[in-house]
Amino acid sequence: MLKILDKLPSQTFAIGALRWSMVFIFALFGIAKFAAYEAEGVADIAMHYPLFSWMYPLIGVQGTSNVIGTIELATGALIALGAWSHRAGLIGGLMGMSTFLVTLSFSFGVPLWEEGYGFPFMGSTAQFLFKDAVLLAACLTLALHAGHALRARATV
Repeated sequence: MLKILDKLPSQTFAIGALRWSMVFIFALFGIAKFAAYEAEGVADIAMHYPLFSWMYPLIGVQGTSNVIGTIELATGALIALGAWSHRAGLIGGLMGMSTFLVTLSFSFGVPLWEEGYGFPFMGSTAQFLFKDAVLLAACLTLALHAGHALRARATV
C-alpha cells in the first residue's frame, strides 16, 4: 500500500490542475458573457441585485454582461499568472472568491426547490448556483496557496 502512496503526484501537481481548471472555467464563462443569450440569462438574476442593478439603466443588458465578462476574464488571467507570480495568484484567487460569493448570494430570495416537490429536489436555479460552492473552495485553495508562498518568501 505504501508503495502506491509513494507514487502519488505532488501537491504542486494538484494545485496546478486546480489552477488550470479554474482558468478554463473563467475563460469559457467570461467569453460567454459577450454573447446575447448569456447576457439575457444573467440579466434575469443580476438585474434585481443591488451590486449590478445600477448598471442596467446606464449601459444596458449587453454592456453590463460585457463588464461582468471582462472581470471574469481578468480573474482567469490573474489565476493563470499565479503559476509564475504568487501576488497575481493571490489577487486572482481573491477575485474568484468574490465572484462566487456574489453568485451564491443570488440564492437568497429566489425559488431554489423544485415546484411541487420541495427540499431536497433542487430547481434549475439551485443547480446553477450551488455548484459555485465548489468553485469558491477552489479559489480559496488557490488564494491560500499563493498567500502561504508569499509569506514564506517574505520570511526568508
